[in-house]
Amino acid sequence: MTVIDLPTAPLAAEETFEHSAVLLRAIGSRERADERVLRIHTPLPTLAMSRWESRQSGFAAASESALRFGFAPAIRPTGGRAAAYDESCLVFDLVVREEEGIDPQPLFASTSARLAAELAALGVDARVGAVAGEYCPGEYSINARGAVKLIGTSQRAVRGARLLSGVIALGSTEHLIPVLDAANAALGLDWDPSTLGGLASEIGRVGRQMVVDALIAALAE
Repeated sequence: MTVIDLPTAPLAAEETFEHSAVLLRAIGSRERADERVLRIHTPLPTLAMSRWESRQSGFAAASESALRFGFAPAIRPTGGRAAAYDESCLVFDLVVREEEGIDPQPLFASTSARLAAELAALGVDARVGAVAGEYCPGEYSINARGAVKLIGTSQRAVRGARLLSGVIALGSTEHLIPVLDAANAALGLDWDPSTLGGLASEIGRVGRQMVVDALIAALAE
């Protein structure tokens, strides 16, 4: 697996989303020889929404609310629902080559199980499964104690390749709650702010490299 870790200055969402889309097409078309590429970066403040959300009547209001909090609204290439993140988080993109028409569930299941195992090795009571009221709900969310969501993943497929993206908060998530509150209210979506979790609240302060190493170990194969 090729790993692209970008520990430099935080990156804007539009730039990273475009890079992910280019990487996905290149692997799918075999312009790149890689079978599997993992890209990890620190993001600038972003409210990432799906194309489905961009077609909802509340999208403009959600975008305006994000800007008021200093978060750039952006449409991500994968599915799911609104996610808010910033420099206190890590975003990862896993691109894998695959045959056309492959079921997305095995990739969700395998990566979530491995991510939970690596977080458990760090001392987190990590489990796979949705938490009632979580942002961007999904059965393959990685949670802590069955109470707070730590990692959410989403996918996009093109001919010959699949992209799985996710985000994890390293520090406090308190400042992210108002951003999601306003966006979900504008979009008419329910969620429970108490379900937004980060590693710091589970195991204390953790270094970036430690989490990067855990992501690489989980997603290497």
